[in-house]
Amino acid sequence: MKTNKVITILLFLLGVTGLKAQNTNIDAYVKKMVVDPDVENATFGISVYNVTKNKPIYNYNGNKSMIPASIQKLITTSIGFEKLGKDFRFKTSIGYTGTIDEESGVLYGNIYIIGGGDPILGSYRYKQTAIDSVFSKWKQAMTDAGIKKVEKRICYDASIFDSKQLHDSWMWGDIGNYYGCGVSGLNIHENMYFAHFSSGSLLNRPAVINSITPRNVDVWNKNEVTTGSQNSGDGVVIYGEPNSNVRSYTGTVPLGQKNFKIRGSIPNPPETCAKMFQKYLNDAGIETSAYVSESSLNNDHVKVLFDYFSPSYLDIVTFTNHTSNNIYVESIFKYLGYNRYKKGSFETGEYVVKDFFKEHQLVDKGVSVIDGSGLSRQNMMTTSFMCKFLAEISRQPYFNDFLHTLPQIGKSGTAKNILKNKNITKEIYIKTGSMSKIKAYAGYVVDDNGDLISFCFIANNFECSQSKIGTKLEQILLMIIE
Repeated sequence: MKTNKVITILLFLLGVTGLKAQNTNIDAYVKKMVVDPDVENATFGISVYNVTKNKPIYNYNGNKSMIPASIQKLITTSIGFEKLGKDFRFKTSIGYTGTIDEESGVLYGNIYIIGGGDPILGSYRYKQTAIDSVFSKWKQAMTDAGIKKVEKRICYDASIFDSKQLHDSWMWGDIGNYYGCGVSGLNIHENMYFAHFSSGSLLNRPAVINSITPRNVDVWNKNEVTTGSQNSGDGVVIYGEPNSNVRSYTGTVPLGQKNFKIRGSIPNPPETCAKMFQKYLNDAGIETSAYVSESSLNNDHVKVLFDYFSPSYLDIVTFTNHTSNNIYVESIFKYLGYNRYKKGSFETGEYVVKDFFKEHQLVDKGVSVIDGSGLSRQNMMTTSFMCKFLAEISRQPYFNDFLHTLPQIGKSGTAKNILKNKNITKEIYIKTGSMSKIKAYAGYVVDDNGDLISFCFIANNFECSQSKIGTKLEQILLMIIE
């Protein structure tokens, strides 16, 4: 018995010694890093937390409020597992008002598209969610009901969410582009369209927009894009308000391109969805009127023909966290508000998140949750809080599902190229965040003792490149796993 006690004490002391050595190494590196001329004016927050032992390992500015960018998605998507469940699916309903003449097949009334906040409705990423696949199911439901002609209109109802597609604090330079497209109660094609450019073979000459896809997206193009150097990538910024059809393009596309795709935000997604479906019906031989309109009816008056369901919450969140998709997570954020308060908005989504913090006794001093995606620069996070939040999530029954929605270093998603060319044997799950002058990493790793470790690094206001600051932060991650 004494021998066992001695061994236990020795192992404990070795563990403590190793931990202190690790802390010393990290501390020495961080102190050197923060005075580096490349980043000496930046602000850093760095926290590492032993979840298994329930105690901090390392903190540098751990309680400093900083802009988190896309690591904010960890908050939204994990809370969704608790409040909605991994099998939850968004629902979009097709219905009608009026009567159907059995002989002629004429619907003397309107067709209604009742949105349920589905962010993946009409998405090109999956065969089953593509526009034609979805519309064919809706049209078949009408055919099964005997409808051959719609006397009145295609109406759309997006009232499950409020009318604020964008948050007030989002930047003007973001909102015309696909990543700033916002979210509605009725979305279509991820509220995003492609502008196809031809760039020619001479530098600084105008690049031409050949086409817009998907078909029937109504945009007016003001194009000032020119040809940049070969392999220069997407240098285009698109400007445009959510309910305006005008889109202005500036910047460059690479030399010698015949079909270079730029992604912009669809104007008024609910109306666009209705117009697309109207055109689809007309092409399929079901005549409708020339107009679409927003629904002014209570849904109780609509006779439902068909309920269309999205892929599962688990599938949606996996894609969200692997690609850092903003519209997916903002739909989740607003739906959390609708699910709890019967009103889907940025405000009610924020209330649900704050409620979660209280329910789980997480002290959120220095934390501000403005949106679900991290696109707002009014979001604030402390690295210490994020580590404790991740620790709390790890104790929940849905943790394993949530964990495997995160990119894995060297293997998947946005983490595929992190610590590239390093021989990483541990499983490291990580969410990254990047905006101008912002870089953030947060996630989990299992150390050599089998302990679960949560970590969060945030850098704000650096003047070097994203790749350079990323390399500096990754060195800290290496020290944790060594």
